[in-house]
Amino acid sequence: MTQQPEGQDKGHLSLDGDGVLQLLWPRGASISEADAESAMARVNEMCGPTRRPMLVDMATTEKVSRGARAVFGRPCQASRIALLGSSPVDKVMANFALGVTRLPCPTRFFTSRAEAMAWLTREA
Repeated sequence: MTQQPEGQDKGHLSLDGDGVLQLLWPRGASISEADAESAMARVNEMCGPTRRPMLVDMATTEKVSRGARAVFGRPCQASRIALLGSSPVDKVMANFALGVTRLPCPTRFFTSRAEAMAWLTREA
């Protein structure tokens, strides 16, 4: 598994053995526009020219700012994105993002990591 260098970044980004990017936001995170910009820059850097599927674990995220949602609506090296949550609040936040922001690649919300990974790794 390839991991990002340690630093000031709020989200933890890694690349698993199946070639899936995994972005984990810490418990109670409020994601700002700057946090989103940093995460997307790291995604693009880690992927290089290769587009990869990405799992975003937002199960304990508290808030995503309007600016962050706009950043997440820009194209990046993610080929498809699975948003993983665990609560009705997560689902509301994801549905809001999915419904309001025009997303640059196929994106779905899941409460099951196994189902999210199956969707990410299936042939497009």
